[in-house]
Amino acid sequence: MKPDAVHSEKILVLDFGSQYTQLIARRIRENGVYCEILPCTATRADIKKFGPKGIILSGSPFSVHQKGAPKIPAGTLDMGAPVLGICYGLQAITRAMGGKVARSDKREYGPATLVVDETIGIFAGLSMNEEVWMSHGDRIEAMPKKFHRIAHTVNSPVAAMKHDTLPIYALQFHPEVAHTPMGTKMLVNFVKGICGCHGAWNMRSFLESAVEDIRAKVGKDRVILGISGGVDSTVAAALVHRAIGDQLTCLFIDNGLMRKDEAKKVLQGFRANLHIKVQFADASKLFLTALKGVIDPEKKRKAVGHKFIDVFRKEARKIGKVKYLAQGTLYPDVIESVSFRGPSVVIKSHHNVGGLPKVMKLKLLEPLRELFKDEVRLLGAELGVDESFIHRQPFPGPGLSIRIIGAVTPERLKVLREADHIIVDEIKNAGLYREVWQSFGVLLPVKSVGVMGDERTYENVLAVRAVTSRDGMTADWARLPEKLLTAISSRIINEVKGINRVVYDISSKPPATIEWE
Repeated sequence: MKPDAVHSEKILVLDFGSQYTQLIARRIRENGVYCEILPCTATRADIKKFGPKGIILSGSPFSVHQKGAPKIPAGTLDMGAPVLGICYGLQAITRAMGGKVARSDKREYGPATLVVDETIGIFAGLSMNEEVWMSHGDRIEAMPKKFHRIAHTVNSPVAAMKHDTLPIYALQFHPEVAHTPMGTKMLVNFVKGICGCHGAWNMRSFLESAVEDIRAKVGKDRVILGISGGVDSTVAAALVHRAIGDQLTCLFIDNGLMRKDEAKKVLQGFRANLHIKVQFADASKLFLTALKGVIDPEKKRKAVGHKFIDVFRKEARKIGKVKYLAQGTLYPDVIESVSFRGPSVVIKSHHNVGGLPKVMKLKLLEPLRELFKDEVRLLGAELGVDESFIHRQPFPGPGLSIRIIGAVTPERLKVLREADHIIVDEIKNAGLYREVWQSFGVLLPVKSVGVMGDERTYENVLAVRAVTSRDGMTADWARLPEKLLTAISSRIINEVKGINRVVYDISSKPPATIEWE
């Protein structure tokens, strides 16, 4: 993204592999300051080119004592920009500047009470005692020279430290997570108070800059974009269309794994409301054939992904000469798919992050790659996208196939599709659809005994899953009202033939994931 006047004030996050790295960027952007992430392998030249007003060093799954543990890029600490180290970042600063990091006798994971020694600088406006979230196995045994302690906990004698004369700060805990209630205040203190950023960046400025970037990159060439009806691909389509108009053609493939009446609603929304060219292909039979007998969830994802590529290539040939493939890839897609920024851990594959551009010999256009889901929704509003698209709950690329545990068949899809429709319908009727991050049904490979009328039944069990979240990186199970759960269960058992038992999933992410597969 090219910097302009409103986000020339930029914060850089160097990623050492933490699953929370994107949360740091998110918290900063929420407060009107533009922020990007580079891998911890970035060079001094890379960092200087970016021109940050402040640099944040993320956490990491590594210990500084491990062989191959990532190090701070040479020259980062004496570049002149303020630096904030978080968790591993604190330990890396300590080691780089001559302090001593030791293995802790007691690993500190979870909530802790921070005793603030200096309520100035990064702790300005905070109380002497703050709840924070710890996640570390090392501790600071000796601070580097010219550093002093500014906070501590019972198990961490040095829970935060600062250089005596330079704007270098370091925290042992994670201010970016929700479990540190005043963590955002700390980040704002660093970004605005210490780095001097004013906070003028917003989605309108992103939109203006993104449109310029797309036009400059694409020129007079044509772009194809696969849409699903989800907020990501819809907003990506609206953004690219704003930039290049009819040079964009969207391709909508019905894979037979969609929710009830979804194909019809998507086509109507794009053609009638957004006025974007859409080519439609019904390939449901092909996808069901590809999934026949497939049980393993990762194999399901790959089967759907491979078949999508096959169908997409075939349908794309009908459009004519195209140079670019646009995708609605977001930050969470990328971090969960591949360690592209730092040494993070792959959790699951996402079908929209690989493969297609290479096999089709197309250049990739990912205008939303650096955005979080909530930012995409704000961008959609700026673009005038209808609320039914903007506030649509996330839906996985493999669709209902990964919400059917076990074999995917037309019969099981029909059962799940009807049950899922009831869940969403009742949550909407209760006025909670936008309060819940995701709500859906999972058809289990389990049957149970039941009684309907005077007859014994032996039918399927459906799990209802509803979670609350700010960004999908972490989530908690939704405390739906008892009356609502009763209505959902009653309707499903009475209206959906093949289900006689409904259960509710009360697990959070982590340790569980939002989807079951």
